[in-house]
Amino acid sequence: MLPPPHVRGGPPPMPPPMPPPRPQQDADVTTGVFRAHWLIIPFQVIAVTLVFVALVGPILTQFGFAWVLVLAVAVVFGSLAYALPAWWYGSFGLREDHLVVHSGLLMRSSREIPLSRLQAVDVVQPLLMQVFGLAELRIELAGGDGSAIRLRCLRRKVAERLRVAVLAHAAGLPGRSPEAPEWPFYRLPFLLLLGALTFRVPVLLSFILLLLLVTAFLVFLEPGVLGGAVPLILGLLRYYWGPLARYTDFYASLSSDGLRLRYGMFQRRMQTVPPGRVQAVRVVEPLLWRALGVTRVEATVAGYAGARQGDSTYLLPVAPLGRAYSLVNELFPESEAAMVPLVVNRGLLSTAAGTDERLFVSVRGLFCRVTEIVPVERMQTLRLSAGPIAQIRGRATVDVDTPPGPVAARAPGREAVQARRLLAALVEYGRRARVPSAGTERWATRATMHGESVTKRYEGEESEGLKGDTPER
Repeated sequence: MLPPPHVRGGPPPMPPPMPPPRPQQDADVTTGVFRAHWLIIPFQVIAVTLVFVALVGPILTQFGFAWVLVLAVAVVFGSLAYALPAWWYGSFGLREDHLVVHSGLLMRSSREIPLSRLQAVDVVQPLLMQVFGLAELRIELAGGDGSAIRLRCLRRKVAERLRVAVLAHAAGLPGRSPEAPEWPFYRLPFLLLLGALTFRVPVLLSFILLLLLVTAFLVFLEPGVLGGAVPLILGLLRYYWGPLARYTDFYASLSSDGLRLRYGMFQRRMQTVPPGRVQAVRVVEPLLWRALGVTRVEATVAGYAGARQGDSTYLLPVAPLGRAYSLVNELFPESEAAMVPLVVNRGLLSTAAGTDERLFVSVRGLFCRVTEIVPVERMQTLRLSAGPIAQIRGRATVDVDTPPGPVAARAPGREAVQARRLLAALVEYGRRARVPSAGTERWATRATMHGESVTKRYEGEESEGLKGDTPER
């Protein structure tokens, strides 16, 4: 028997390869009870103490600093005694396709929300939460301003996994389904965003007036001139710095779960709009943006109400015109917004409007061109109106009402015959489009069930055909 190779002078044998480490299994968010991160307790205690010191502290200073210190300590322990049990009793979890949320300490409340009513789901990370790796999950539901669910101070990974599970339940799939893949659609270059925000008439005029005021102060040394600069600076902070910080690093992608948007400098946000939730779209082309060939896309999204509607209006803050219409075609399948035939209304302010079997499109605006697009199945009401002067001129206006939002589609000042003809076409197209299978709930299984029914019907017809072709004995 020969000795081993390393005894005979050969190289020692290589050790067997180590098995790859097993990937850590993430916690299952579809079962169990979850709470916010415990860091929410010190956050609340610090916030209440600071408010007390800022408001009540100046009043108590006349009695001495010791009173302020003693009462501040009492407020700390009092708020801690309330925040700790409130955090413990505030829990949430998924029960099949329902989200159950318990909250309150003195006034207990429980909400059970069917996820088939889900309109949109967002993962938001303010700057402080980004530092601690936390996030907030916002679930928008059908039912108005008071129906939104906000799960604050969650671990970021938990919030993202919960978003995936919520979307899966809303689509009619099991909650443990993996996240749907996504395809890149558009990334906004920072220089394009910077140039588009600067290349606007109000911003340019504000910059010019601010420079004139600063020049007047330096020449005449009159401090009162700077008083006029305050509203200009506040306006620039709101309409220039605000959008710049909000839409920095903007990225849009498409998936079977809908449109996904990621953006934000100091507050990161991941917004998911499921299929069928966009009720109407408008493409806005300001005067100076036409030279750049860019536009912005705004939308009325079901579920967003009040201030949340304004925060979630922009689907593309700045984008080339062709890319904007590509997004519209993705949002409204089997449609081509640029190919809808339009009838131009000649007049002092010319407008255009038209419809086909899928979309209603209206174009108006002289300095700022606005193109409003509404799917015919999303129309709420149709109105034909004409004032006294319009009746004398033989004109009428067709209004297409949609849920509350930035889009208010209308065809103003049409000839009466054209307006009635347009209204009749919209009524007929809307009647054809409103079928029972056009709902937005459980979009994944609805498509699957529809495909299965078509397959079974085809197989049945094929078997009947085979039976008919069988010769008789």
